[in-house]
Amino acid sequence: MSETRDRIPAPRLPRYSNREQLKIAMENRESLSKRRSIRDFSDKPIPLEAVKECVKAAALAPSGANLQPWHFVLVMDPEIKKKIRAAAEMEEQEFYRGLAPSEWLHALEPIGTDAHKPFLEIAPCLIAIFRKPFDLNDDGSKRKNYYSMESVGIATGFLIQALHQLGLSTLTHTPSPMSFLNQILNRPAHERPFLLLVTGYPNDDAEVPAITKKPFDEIASFH
Repeated sequence: MSETRDRIPAPRLPRYSNREQLKIAMENRESLSKRRSIRDFSDKPIPLEAVKECVKAAALAPSGANLQPWHFVLVMDPEIKKKIRAAAEMEEQEFYRGLAPSEWLHALEPIGTDAHKPFLEIAPCLIAIFRKPFDLNDDGSKRKNYYSMESVGIATGFLIQALHQLGLSTLTHTPSPMSFLNQILNRPAHERPFLLLVTGYPNDDAEVPAITKKPFDEIASFH
């Protein structure tokens, strides 16, 4: 006989009218329309306790079998950020000098990125997100985490939204490979760096590329 786990009542969510739901949905979309990836950060300090709450919110994301295959490292120490920048730029130089296919570099041209990543030092906080394909039991054996990639992706989305609601800007940064993060941040080898979430306030004169999003009928359909 299979084990029966304790059950509790499902949380009671607010019941809105259709008009209220539409208003909330439109306000949320309008807020997110102002979310942009920032590369010109201010070094202005951010509210650490509030950011911790955002990480706690991210950890509420659904995950395969509720195994929660993530670990978040908040990096605010200037010396550690300096090490991360040096390691990331080394990988990025290899990327831009030959590892990246020409099609990828062409796609990046409107964004205007290159191998120099000063924001990794300037921004007040880097959140390194690690994915755990498996955990280790006390005896050292592996315990698989199911759908770890999807789960960590969802948690990252939760985190970006929560930080945005605080009025903080973010940048998803993914130098490849990112194994240097394990060494610099003293994380075990079985944890895989997922991305660096650069977090802070934009400079007063920060600019972003003039881009557009695909129309709704191109990204959604009904059956």
